[in-house]
Amino acid sequence: MAVAMVSCGMPTSLKLIEKQPISTPGFFNGSLALNPVQKLHITPKRLAFSGSTIIPKASVTAVEDGSSQETAAVPTPKVVIDLDSDPEATIVEVTFGDRLGALLDTMNALKNLGLNVVKANVCLDSSGKHNTFAITKASTGRKVNDPELLEAIRLTIINNMMEYHPESSSRLAMGEAFGVFQPYQKIDVDIATHIHVYDDGPERSLLCVETADRPGLIVDLVKTITDINIDVESGEFDTEGLLAKAKFHVNYKGKALIKPLQQVLANSLRYFLRRPTTEDASF
Repeated sequence: MAVAMVSCGMPTSLKLIEKQPISTPGFFNGSLALNPVQKLHITPKRLAFSGSTIIPKASVTAVEDGSSQETAAVPTPKVVIDLDSDPEATIVEVTFGDRLGALLDTMNALKNLGLNVVKANVCLDSSGKHNTFAITKASTGRKVNDPELLEAIRLTIINNMMEYHPESSSRLAMGEAFGVFQPYQKIDVDIATHIHVYDDGPERSLLCVETADRPGLIVDLVKTITDINIDVESGEFDTEGLLAKAKFHVNYKGKALIKPLQQVLANSLRYFLRRPTTEDASF
């Protein structure tokens, strides 16, 4: 499918990423499509971070002694996956200062995941070059809602960023395991984790989570939420350097979460995201 590339030299607002209420119910499409009033079940399964997803790279020259100044000048990589802005497609935005090119390699990698990039826009403003893609599943022509495929999209983009811009690994949590340069700092999960639940009308609530990023986080967050019988309608997942920021529209039996259930949800996520003290394999 041909991809329309649009460039702009002045700051402009992208029509694709304006926040609009999602018009299609349910967080999942295809075989997992559910109405908001239905109970959501996810089969526990871990992503295999290999193949087209994350591939360790090592063919890069060594860091020079003055790398501390260079690291400070490296912009913060950002990958935004937005399920709210467009009812027909999943919107992905990638920003890495002004260092990103046309990202044709990234679009080809997404195609290998069984996806179509139906539209692509590039906009340059004071914060850098914003590359925005509208993505659909090649098999159905519909937006991507499956959390495992969303995580594969995220990791594929990050992997490509680290391959073509190795310096980005010093700003990404995934750089510790898969990048050439180690992250410039460590984040304490307990300090970095913030969870809030807000009322968002009579039929749903807004869950906001900020925590240290790591592979598989989208899948694990959705599973933790649905394990306590709370339904996920839609949301947005942002990777900002070492941090992950998620916003999910959630409901319980088609209604907004009451205060006690909001507390249960926040406590469950906080318990799940806490810094582990013992390896599971030791039991």
